[in-house]
Amino acid sequence: MVLSQPTPPPTALWVVPVSDLAGVARHVLDVARAGVPGWRLVFLAPPGPLPDRLRELGAEVREGALGPAHGLRASVATLRRVVRRERPAVVHTHLAHADVVAALAVGLRLGRGPRLVTTEHGIARDDAVYHRSSARTRAMAAVHAARLRRVDAAIAVSRATADAMADKWRPRTPVTVVPNGLDPVAALPRAPGLRVLSLARLAPEKRLPSLLDAFAVLRHDHPEARLTLAGTGPEDAALREQVERLGLRDAVSLPGFVDPVAAMAEHDVLAMLSVWENCSYALLDAAARGMGVVASDVGGNHEVLPPASLVDAEDPCAVAAALAAQGLDPAVRPTLPDWPTVDDMCARISETYAAAGAR
Repeated sequence: MVLSQPTPPPTALWVVPVSDLAGVARHVLDVARAGVPGWRLVFLAPPGPLPDRLRELGAEVREGALGPAHGLRASVATLRRVVRRERPAVVHTHLAHADVVAALAVGLRLGRGPRLVTTEHGIARDDAVYHRSSARTRAMAAVHAARLRRVDAAIAVSRATADAMADKWRPRTPVTVVPNGLDPVAALPRAPGLRVLSLARLAPEKRLPSLLDAFAVLRHDHPEARLTLAGTGPEDAALREQVERLGLRDAVSLPGFVDPVAAMAEHDVLAMLSVWENCSYALLDAAARGMGVVASDVGGNHEVLPPASLVDAEDPCAVAAALAAQGLDPAVRPTLPDWPTVDDMCARISETYAAAGAR
């Protein structure tokens, strides 16, 4: 008697054109750890810490010349080579470079080859957040509109992200909202306190000068308050000058990169006054761990946080008042009672593949 062999699961090739452990890496690593039900996952990325960490998790990884540092031509050639070898049923792209590369490499299949799926992690309602000239804004909008006509499914990490995609790029297929999943963690016991933490790149779109102005107001009434601006970026020198100008040298530190979990355990309030956020892991982590949270009322933030945590970032008095309330009254801090887990997120991704006709 000959026993039939089980049919192997179809392959989804995740194309990630960056290799550091910031930004989209958290999403990629969570999915690698949990798996997408019914699918074999293969991850394509340039050499660096991300593929190394993926291998530590036991994931299948293919490294190659992929990403902005390698250029469009080399990236297209790399993706085509891996697609020929792996024969995926789905090519799932993350970040703009991978989206464009996939549209060029496999987007004209005329009914053959893999389905194309994209996840949008970082669109902003205001184009000036990412593009400093109107000409580049128009050019990139045309590129995104064109590549979205070639995808079989599009995922957004928040409703605000999906709405911005629809308004700007007019995708031919409906955008599916799949928020970043978060597994439950034990909230730490939190006493009142005014140790404020920022976990953000030191860049203009994070509006850290506004946070410093608000913190100066907070310090007027609460001289015990402390602020940590954790991260690196082009605004480092300017922020240090502002700290000196405001007389906050003894109350503000800029330590560079820090371990986010350890930093959250040592602070009372997370502050994030970005021009735009889609579905911030930092906000999710802070709320899950019992921290106070103060964030700008933009993008997907209102899908994560209650009104008590949302502020007008350009109003230093309102920001200072929110920081004080979130720090000194743990009862008003946000919670995440019904947020989807990582397994929930992965199940929704699998459903999206099926709806796109992948098998």
